[in-house]
Amino acid sequence: MRKSMKKRVVILLLAATMGLSVTGCQSSDTESKDQTSENGRTAGESEKEADSSLKGTVTLAAAASLEYAFEEELIPAFEEQYPEVTVEGVYDSSGKLQQQIESGLAADLFFSAAPTQMNALDEEGMIDSDTIVDLLENKIVLITPASSDTDISSFTDIADAGTVAIGDPQSVPVGQYAQESLTNLGLWDTVSAKASFGTNVTEVLNWVAESSADCGIVYATDAATTDKVKVVAEAPADSLEAPVLYPIAMTKDAPDKEAAQAFYDFVISDEGVSVFESYGFTDSRDVQ
Repeated sequence: MRKSMKKRVVILLLAATMGLSVTGCQSSDTESKDQTSENGRTAGESEKEADSSLKGTVTLAAAASLEYAFEEELIPAFEEQYPEVTVEGVYDSSGKLQQQIESGLAADLFFSAAPTQMNALDEEGMIDSDTIVDLLENKIVLITPASSDTDISSFTDIADAGTVAIGDPQSVPVGQYAQESLTNLGLWDTVSAKASFGTNVTEVLNWVAESSADCGIVYATDAATTDKVKVVAEAPADSLEAPVLYPIAMTKDAPDKEAAQAFYDFVISDEGVSVFESYGFTDSRDVQ
C-alpha cells in the first residue's frame, strides 16, 4: 500500500514537474517573441535616432545674393531637424569663393551665382560632378535710390547717369552679366568709364541704397531685400545669351560628407527650393 502511494506521489510530482517545464518553455518562448518584437521596434527607433543624431559641421560657400535665404530660413530649419549638425556659411562673390576654394577653403558645398565658377572648379577636379545641379534662376535689374527723382528708367538710360555701381566683372557674376548686357546694348565703354566696381553684389546694392551712386545693376532678389532702392528696369531679354543660373554641388573632398550630403539634399528638395522662391528666385528646373 505504501509502495502504491509512493508510486502515485512520484507520478504526480513528475507530472507537475513536466507541467512546469512546459509552462516554462511556453513562457520563455513568449518572452523571446516579445523581446524580439521589442528589439525590432528598438532597432527601428535606433535607426531613426541615428538619422536624427547625425553630427558634424558643414561649410557652405555661397554667393552673396543667397545669404538672406540661408541665414534667415534654410540653415535654421536644417539645424532644427539635425540638432547635432552646424552649418557655417561663407558668402562672397562667386569668383572670390572660387579662389578661396582653390587656395584651400575646406568647403563642403559650393553654390555659385553663375556656371562659370562652378565649371572652372569642376574642370580642376575639385567638384563632385555628379552632384552639380542648376538649381535657381535670377534676373538682372537696374536700380536707383528709393528717394531719387532721376529720369533713369531703362538700361539705355545708364549712359546718362552721373555715377553707376556695378559688380567687378573680373570676379562678380552680376558684374559679368551687367557687362554682357551693356556690351550687347553698345553701352559698355561709356558706362565702364564712370562706373564704380563693387567686390560683390551686396556692396553694389548698398552704394545705391546710400545714394552713393545714381544707379546700379544687381540681382532682382537683392533689390527685394531693402526698401531703400527701387527697380526701374529689367535687363532686356535679348541682351543676355543665357539665363542667370545658380548651380550647386558638393566638393569632391568635402570634409564632412555625410552631413554635407544631408544638407545638400535638404537644399535641393522641394521644401528648400520653395524657400528660395519666397525670396524671388525661380526653380530653374521648371523652366529648363
